[in-house]
Amino acid sequence: MNIRHGFIAAIAAGALLCGLTAARAQGGTIRFVPQSEATIFDPVTSVIAVTQQHAYMVYDTLFSLDANGVPQPQMVDTVTRDPSGRVYTMTLRAGLKFHDGSAVRAADAVASIKRWARRDVVGTRLVQLGMKVAVVDDKTFTVETTEPTALVLEGFAKPTSSALFVMREQDAMNEPTKAVTANIGSGPFKFVAGEYVSGSKLVYERNRDYVPRAEPVSYFSGGKKVNVDRVEFVIIPDAATAVSALSTGEVDIYEAPPLDLLPVLQQRPGVKTRVLNKNGIMAVLRPNHLHPPFDNPKARQALMMMVDQDEYMAVAGGPDKANWLPCKSFLGCGLPSTTQAGTEIYASQNIEKAKQLLKESGYKNEPVTVMQPADQALVRDLTEVTVATMRKVGFNVNVLAIDWATMLQRRDSQAAPDKGGWNIFHTWSYSFELTNPVANFLLTAPCGGKGWFGWACDEKLEKLRSDWASESDPAKRKALYEQVQIRSAEIIPYVPLGQFLSPIAYRDRVDGLVDAPLTIFWNMTKKS
Repeated sequence: MNIRHGFIAAIAAGALLCGLTAARAQGGTIRFVPQSEATIFDPVTSVIAVTQQHAYMVYDTLFSLDANGVPQPQMVDTVTRDPSGRVYTMTLRAGLKFHDGSAVRAADAVASIKRWARRDVVGTRLVQLGMKVAVVDDKTFTVETTEPTALVLEGFAKPTSSALFVMREQDAMNEPTKAVTANIGSGPFKFVAGEYVSGSKLVYERNRDYVPRAEPVSYFSGGKKVNVDRVEFVIIPDAATAVSALSTGEVDIYEAPPLDLLPVLQQRPGVKTRVLNKNGIMAVLRPNHLHPPFDNPKARQALMMMVDQDEYMAVAGGPDKANWLPCKSFLGCGLPSTTQAGTEIYASQNIEKAKQLLKESGYKNEPVTVMQPADQALVRDLTEVTVATMRKVGFNVNVLAIDWATMLQRRDSQAAPDKGGWNIFHTWSYSFELTNPVANFLLTAPCGGKGWFGWACDEKLEKLRSDWASESDPAKRKALYEQVQIRSAEIIPYVPLGQFLSPIAYRDRVDGLVDAPLTIFWNMTKKS
């Protein structure tokens, strides 16, 4: 399987599987092994992929991106823009119902937008642009900004981290930091709370009242036609056990099989592998900007200088370079907009230069706490590479062995590393999330500890991102885009480790998988 073939072309083309044939079987249960288990079900409170995946089952969105990255109406029927370009009027589709039987109203959409905007990076930027949302009648609402901006539709359609899902007004009135627990949306599946077993299984049933759009499915947009009766998320933390379950047919899909086990799966009768996320995934090293040594940009530059992306990608994408793409851009790679300006000095690993930068930072040999979750193979292995290289540079590394859930909790802490905080953690992002300077959560840099975990602080970067959001002239916008990249290369808000592809494995009785960053279950069928 040559994943590399057409890597860049696939990113640009984004070709999707569309349509179903009458011969395909309907009904049945899809048993799916996710990459990890959602423990928080509110997509506003938690932006991690498994929570967003749960939300796509239960909730619906006002807009969605198509395969070309263009926002398309989803719950919205019609949208108009006034001559000034500042006011959108949106009308909901007829017949939308929540799982409790109540009608979806404009008031639900408005409350959901307001809650989302208090937490999401694009939402907060829209608030800064003076966004006002108001109910006109039961089906119609308006969205107004102080100046025209493409961010309204771009933000409402962003598919992850976090997507704008519509909740009941009573749920959307919750503080965004307080998780909604009702799990009542208007989406294509219903969450079966009575069958939920933490650490074992999550169950979803087809929402028979859901009316899909007429358009063919394209990325996250189009008709969300559900062809199966149930989907069960089966939690299997051990990779060998998950491979065995897929091989014997106990489960139908294994979302993120380790690359070293892919050859085993590809030899199993009835098992297929395929890349659904053609854009790829960026591996990320995130330093804590609040505390020494990484409150000093020289120390962060030392991290950037020490990186050999080949070492990291051998872990994330495997030894076959067909599975990954070198990328020093802070805005993702593989798209026409890609720029790596400002990273020329980091073109290759330079341990001696990293040592010099660390010395210039005034580093005093204080312990550097690096969190390493043992139960997330990718993040665990990326951390191993970082720790070994940091020690070569001269960092005094303290590896904190931890589980994934605890790491996600601890990264919230702004305390000093020796008082429950941290210095470094690793994660990943869908590459398409990084291409928009405002939606790129890793570039948020408001001072005062208000940004994304790691809490970068840089007024110049914030102004560049804001200017880009407000600019409508394409040439000026492109110039600002490059300046965002150059400034990021100066301050190092995070360290890009390379961009890789992650194949999914599934039984050949499953068909209709949609090419998208998350595994989504509409359009999917299962033969008996």
